[in-house]
Amino acid sequence: MAGSLNLALAQQLDINGNPLAGALLYFFQVGTVATFQNSYQDFGLTIVNPNPLVADEYGRIPMFYLADGQVHVRLTDANGTVIFDYPSMQVIGPSSGSGGGGGGVDPSTIAATGDIKFRATSEVLIGWVKLNAQTIGAATSGATQRANADTQNLFVYLWNNFPNSKAPVSGGRGASAGADFSVNKTIGLPDWRDKCPVGLDDMGNTPAGGILAANVTSGGGDGPTTPGASGGEANHTLVVAEAPAGQITLNDPEHQHQMPASAPGSGTTAIVYANEGASSPSGVYTEPASTGITLTDHAGGLAHNNMMPFILGTFYIHL
Repeated sequence: MAGSLNLALAQQLDINGNPLAGALLYFFQVGTVATFQNSYQDFGLTIVNPNPLVADEYGRIPMFYLADGQVHVRLTDANGTVIFDYPSMQVIGPSSGSGGGGGGVDPSTIAATGDIKFRATSEVLIGWVKLNAQTIGAATSGATQRANADTQNLFVYLWNNFPNSKAPVSGGRGASAGADFSVNKTIGLPDWRDKCPVGLDDMGNTPAGGILAANVTSGGGDGPTTPGASGGEANHTLVVAEAPAGQITLNDPEHQHQMPASAPGSGTTAIVYANEGASSPSGVYTEPASTGITLTDHAGGLAHNNMMPFILGTFYIHL
């Protein structure tokens, strides 16, 4: 069953009668201040609109359809200043019939708060913020990425699912996520810059053992089963223990040189030594000595590229 509101295709004006170009129309579930409710482009409720809807240059709200019932509606100007906020509006003109297949919508096909997606671009997306370690919060919070009431659901999600080391709250965490949001604290978004996602080593099961504790370098007691933990290197310099086995080893044993023995009466006075156990003198030997052979290390010792083939883009998280 589907209907609409008298805001559809209606021009919105400011107090001076000028069109509210770029005005933002939000839909929330009744009884909440920031839990989105979907609007749709079609009467069959199959093509989801962005939330908020953005008015055109004449201040005109696009056409939209809603499921029967009530909805919380908020209109702001393009800068986020609230023009009106109705906690409960009745959807008008419910359908009764045969046209459109307006049955239930599979919630698994709709992005929920905390869902993450990747785009090979870096534009601003309505209803999403970037996982870049900036902050979100209420309209007057001074958050660096988005300061708006529509961030409350994500604020609560991050507060409840990540420790302060991963999603830091300005001034420290208070009694609850809702309390912190209401006093204009900000919360930090996870930092996925230059990162790729990897599954936890347990993911609700026993650890698989594929990620070693030494692979996790984010500190703070993080391990292979810590949500939001990170590790790995883009470039790595080998240490001796990591060098391949089978390296060349030089063995330089000591040795001696034999000198011919001098015969008595040859006119030269000579000292003659006999080999142990020999029946006659055999010669004179020098002192044992090494040759002084050296090897030169030609290794450079620089870090090597440790990256898989990659494509750069942006990770977004849903408000």
